[in-house]
Amino acid sequence: MISKRARRAAPETAPCRITVCRGCCCGDPRKVPGVDHAGQTARLRAAVGDAGQVRVSECLDVCDQANVMVVQPSAAGGRPVWLGLVNDDDALADIAAWVRSGGPGVAEPPGVLDLYEFTASRRVGKALDG
Repeated sequence: MISKRARRAAPETAPCRITVCRGCCCGDPRKVPGVDHAGQTARLRAAVGDAGQVRVSECLDVCDQANVMVVQPSAAGGRPVWLGLVNDDDALADIAAWVRSGGPGVAEPPGVLDLYEFTASRRVGKALDG
C-alpha cells in the first residue's frame, strides 16, 4: 500500500534511476538472442524521458535473470525493485510508464511487472549502491 504522503511527494525533485545490466550475460545476443540490446536501452531512455535516469552497469551478478534492470526509487522513498527477463518492448513500456508515474514508493507498478520482479541477494543489492 502506498501512503498518501508518498503520493503527494514530487518525483521530479530526484527522479528514479533505472540501472540496466549490460555485462557478461545481459546484453549478450548469445545468452538472450533476438533482442536488440543497445536499442532496448535507447528505447527505455526515450520512453522514460526526464522522469528518470537510465544508467548502464557492466554486471549486476544475477546472470540467470538476463536481461536485468533495477528501478531505484526517487527521493520520495520506496525500495529498489529488481526486474529480470526483461526482453520485450511491452515490459519496457510498462517500466517506463511506472517511472513516469513516480516509480517505487510513489506509484503502484503495473501488475504484469510482478512476473518480472525477483529478490536479489543482500550481497548483490549492496554492490549496486556502492
